[in-house]
Amino acid sequence: MEKILDVRNLKLHYFTTKGAVHGVDGVSFYMKAGETLGVVGESGCGKTTLGTALLNMPTPPGKIVDGEIIIDGKDILKLNENELRKNVRWEKISMVFQGAMNCLTPVYTVEKQMMETLQHHRKMKEKEARERIKKYVNLVGLSDDVLKRYPHELSGGMKQRIVIAMALFLEPRVVICDEPTTALDVVVQAQIINLLKELKEKLKLSFIFITHDLSTEAEVSDRIMVMYAGKVAEIGTNEQIYGSQGPAHPYTRRLLAATPRLHKKVNKLDFIPGTPPDLLNPPEGCRFHLRCDVAMDKCKKEEPPVKEIEPGHFVACWRCFE
Repeated sequence: MEKILDVRNLKLHYFTTKGAVHGVDGVSFYMKAGETLGVVGESGCGKTTLGTALLNMPTPPGKIVDGEIIIDGKDILKLNENELRKNVRWEKISMVFQGAMNCLTPVYTVEKQMMETLQHHRKMKEKEARERIKKYVNLVGLSDDVLKRYPHELSGGMKQRIVIAMALFLEPRVVICDEPTTALDVVVQAQIINLLKELKEKLKLSFIFITHDLSTEAEVSDRIMVMYAGKVAEIGTNEQIYGSQGPAHPYTRRLLAATPRLHKKVNKLDFIPGTPPDLLNPPEGCRFHLRCDVAMDKCKKEEPPVKEIEPGHFVACWRCFE
């Protein structure tokens, strides 16, 4: 399958009065058409920062300082803001943000917000635009009457579905979902996850699914990318990460050991001692070595590259290269 997204050595830093915080620091990966890539890791590891970087829309005071983001053969980092707004964002790549309420203007009805976005990108008559809006609202399991409502009149699950519809109705090739189920109860979480799986099959979408929940990723993702302290620790297929052989990187193994299992008796959940490093002054060598139980002297001095240890399985760990 073709690569629809190719990210190379992407770096996004937050420039503060104390110095540059290395939010995303040299991340490289690719996506193929029709697949779901899960992005996991602890809070502060760079997952959401990566999502906004892929839209070339970093949160201030963030700035992309290096790298390439190639979509359909074009490096979007070389485009100006007008080109990005008109031809890339929500056209080729869109995002479902973590807080649905923050994405909806409280004084606009749902229909007005969706109509404004659609007419900015498409030269459509109002009747045609309204039909497209209804189509995607229905597609996410909502009735037409929600279009006349304001955001405060909708439940959390309904607002999340509206944001998903808005991310889809310009028919982008890649949709980034940033923890779309975090603020919802477990029943609505399951509904949203099932909805995304149905939409992927029906519309042949490619998803980047960002979450800290490895059990959710196991259900929705084809491949998993594990991030730690702004860097890629491991990338592999579902089988390579969750299979009987288990993941290769010590950090991924500890994350899985801290996750409850439905079909396996666990007397005590594991935990990762210590805290993530300060990205204002990241440590030398492997950024996980201060918390790693198998770290060597080399880990403390030299940063490991991301290498392919088997087809499709990439790891950044000196232990894995021995």
